[in-house]
Amino acid sequence: MSDDPPAAAVGERLTRVASALFAIVFAFLVANAVTVPGTNLAASLGLVSEGSNGYRLLQTLLQFAGFVAAIAGYLAVTDQWDLARASRPTAREAGIIVGGGVLLFGFQYGALFALDQIGLSTGQNQAVVPGGDPVTYYLAMIAVSLAVVGPVEELLFRGVVQGGIRRAFDAAPAILIASVAFGLIHLPAVSGTMVEQWAYVGVVVVLGAVLGAFYEWTDNVVVPGLVHGVYNAVTYVVLLAQVV
Repeated sequence: MSDDPPAAAVGERLTRVASALFAIVFAFLVANAVTVPGTNLAASLGLVSEGSNGYRLLQTLLQFAGFVAAIAGYLAVTDQWDLARASRPTAREAGIIVGGGVLLFGFQYGALFALDQIGLSTGQNQAVVPGGDPVTYYLAMIAVSLAVVGPVEELLFRGVVQGGIRRAFDAAPAILIASVAFGLIHLPAVSGTMVEQWAYVGVVVVLGAVLGAFYEWTDNVVVPGLVHGVYNAVTYVVLLAQVV
């Protein structure tokens, strides 16, 4: 007797995965629809100069505002508000947040060192390249990372995507699929050779898997959101220390 799941169950699983991955596409479409006209308008009004720190920060804020709007729309249309499981971190979770951010940062540098030993390097994410005074940019990005980038990306990739796939699969496949998607969306923003770009994606996939494990462990999207924010903020702190 076969233990294969019935076709209906397979179809439902595929539908849930497709729906979760569509949320990413939808988020980027909405973000693009908000970011491009918003930054163009600000530049035309003389509020920011194209390519400047202000322009790059405005791009980031508008992009993530678009993500939030898309996430809210997706959850409303699919009636899956319970995917956004968020609560105030407990004392234990606060420890996880601080320790997790440091852990991710340490892993990144360990991975870079290991790659260097075999003659490989990763590309550079353009988000860390200032458009003007680096001190001003890095200080601003420390705050933006903690308050916006980390929490919103995790709401999308761990809450909506991993959470949605989790309804079709066990934790490991859900974490893996969400993490691979998380790595791939960073590819267009990475400079360097093809090998360097894919090495960067590989590191991000592992970082995403760790964040996914934190979400699975705590069932609170605020935890990976702030872990991610702390990790990004520490990265900018190190960059800041190199220029002051």
